[in-house]
Amino acid sequence: MQARMNGPVSPDVMTAIQHLNKAVHAGGVDPLVIELVHLRASQVNGCSPCVFAGVASAKKHGETDERLHNVVAWRETPFFTEAERAALALAEAATRIQDGAPGVTDDIWDAAAAHFDQKQLSAIILDIALTNFFNRLNHAVREQAGKTW
Repeated sequence: MQARMNGPVSPDVMTAIQHLNKAVHAGGVDPLVIELVHLRASQVNGCSPCVFAGVASAKKHGETDERLHNVVAWRETPFFTEAERAALALAEAATRIQDGAPGVTDDIWDAAAAHFDQKQLSAIILDIALTNFFNRLNHAVREQAGKTW
């Protein structure tokens, strides 16, 4: 399968994305949590370019292969902290908003709020939204895995 488009998006869009990414990383959340959230949302959406880039980025931040291989099954593993589990649950719930999905329930929100303050929750939610944005763009243009950005 070939990508439908080559080359960068408009400079204005890239500037906006850079500002949004800056806001995510200014939120005071451990960068590894942000990487896990990005990876899990991308797995849910089946976005191979974002999974590929997310794994590479997480490794640059010191993430282990053991944990990366188990993000997809985080509930069944002992490898993640309670805060990471809350962030992963939030990522899944905010990503799975199709017909009939419960979305972010009060229980999911309360678990995340027990570990993260409002500024951190805002950063996590923004990261989830950005990830979903990129996942959808990549699906539309058939972007292929193998690039990091």
